[in-house]
Amino acid sequence: MKIIIPGGCGGMGRFLVAAVVKFQALEAIAIADINESSARKFAEKFDNRVTGVGLDVSDSVVMSEVFKEFDVVLNMTGPFFLYGKPVLEAAIQSGCHYMDICDDWEPTEEMLKLDGVAKANGLTAIVGLGASPGLTNILALIAMSRLDSVHRIYTGWDMNAASPEEQSSQTGANAAMVHAVEQMIGEVKIYRDNRFEMVRPLEKILTGYPGVENSWANIFGHPEAITFPHHYPQIRESVNLCHGMEDSLSVLKLLRFVVEWKLISRARAAKILDWLEVNAFNNSEDPSGELPPVYGLAIGEINGKSASVGCALVSDPLQKTSMGEATAYPLACGLKMFIEGGIDRRGVFAPECGAIDPFIFLDHFFRLILELPEEQSFEVSEMIEIRDSRDLL
Repeated sequence: MKIIIPGGCGGMGRFLVAAVVKFQALEAIAIADINESSARKFAEKFDNRVTGVGLDVSDSVVMSEVFKEFDVVLNMTGPFFLYGKPVLEAAIQSGCHYMDICDDWEPTEEMLKLDGVAKANGLTAIVGLGASPGLTNILALIAMSRLDSVHRIYTGWDMNAASPEEQSSQTGANAAMVHAVEQMIGEVKIYRDNRFEMVRPLEKILTGYPGVENSWANIFGHPEAITFPHHYPQIRESVNLCHGMEDSLSVLKLLRFVVEWKLISRARAAKILDWLEVNAFNNSEDPSGELPPVYGLAIGEINGKSASVGCALVSDPLQKTSMGEATAYPLACGLKMFIEGGIDRRGVFAPECGAIDPFIFLDHFFRLILELPEEQSFEVSEMIEIRDSRDLL
């Protein structure tokens, strides 16, 4: 199998390449970047299966021609509100399977509409297989399985863990920070009261996470809010949330204000946010009493009675895990499952749709994080924490 990774020497892409190069079933791995010299230089760090190529993902004609030489496109090129749908369209046109870490809700909506085209071409396309979205979807799916019926889904993540990676081929504003600015200004889409609605991001919500005293979090514009009701129409509410930002919330709102009033550009705001993430915001040392770093929370009923189930990764393995690893490794796991036949659904879908076995997926994920060999056994159940509101009565 031959794969190409647009954005493969960016801050997140580097971790993906380092992970997938371990998969011996891959005969060719192309690192694609608008800066060809950076792609070639990074490729030299690996074996001769890995090459670097120049690629401008804003040129759909050239992109489609390049993709024809490959079987799978792993899209790591952000911001995805610019480069999500065009790369998927080029992949489908070229007859390539596709996976990405898209964390913007706007292109996710548009990409899900390509489901029929992908199915007609016998192609698999998984959108949003990173940390959030990605791990959050998988954890929420496990939580959902513990309930008879599900009314509400909250997916969440800790902003203190979202500092940008230092090594990247990018120049100018960091794509992750451009995304963050985009999803803090204006309005974002959530699902509430059985319908989609546009709301101001950063609005506070009390999650009611089982066993957590301080379970307040803030609305953020991530795709989980729209993909869960897309795949599970019976859900009444779906919102993505971030937390760990109480000390920085006023600063973020001020930054939002100056962007919305066009006092500074979004690119300039992204650079400021990048600096703040490294030097000011990422300073939380005591997670006690707080929401988990990455989680899925399902609220509904069991035996006709109200119940809620939270599912989170055990924090110990994550303490030394970088944002790049937490975001790229899930995509590597998706590719591994696809190669091995563990994912055979066709069409465009999000991680929670049922095509991905959550426990097999997490087994692969923890093996990457902990660098465990295939022959070493361990229990995934020991690496996740499930909290059931009924157990706390």
